[in-house]
Amino acid sequence: MKLPACIALLTLLPAMPAAAIGVDIPALVECRQGIAEHAALSAAAADPLKAVALGLQPLAQQNPFMTEFRLANPTTVFGHPTDHIALAGASIMAVLDLADPRPLAAGLKLETAYDADGKFMAGREVVSRDTTDPKTGEPMIESIILSVSTVRSHPGQTLAGCSYSLDLPAEEEGTPAAAAASEG
Repeated sequence: MKLPACIALLTLLPAMPAAAIGVDIPALVECRQGIAEHAALSAAAADPLKAVALGLQPLAQQNPFMTEFRLANPTTVFGHPTDHIALAGASIMAVLDLADPRPLAAGLKLETAYDADGKFMAGREVVSRDTTDPKTGEPMIESIILSVSTVRSHPGQTLAGCSYSLDLPAEEEGTPAAAAASEG
């Protein structure tokens, strides 16, 4: 298969590190950055030319819910080396060559949510803060959740990383919106 000229040319150029767009991949995976940095990486990763230019080599999709990349410059996250990341919605995860996720989850002080049938999931919220939507000015809650899990599509490997989200605050009793909702 012949590559389009623009992609072939990009493979000859040195990869621009993701840090060039203000994103530190290990910091994102370890929940040390915010929603803006996650959004910047997600936008760049969604464009194949930008992804390659940032040193993200798209990989064959093993799981229909994740987009995977090989890093041009391997890194270390949570004390483990990796050259493989996955993006899934609001999450960025390192794919680690760890058959048993439990020691990592315990070291990160995560709460086990599920551990049966060959599936493991653990996590904890590391950030929950009030903020405002920059487009609308509406009050929001920024939430960052650290997690460790396994998936059947990646036997013998552990996914470890962060989910970044903006959520609407819960309606409080006594507010006009809560009162209107309870009347309907």
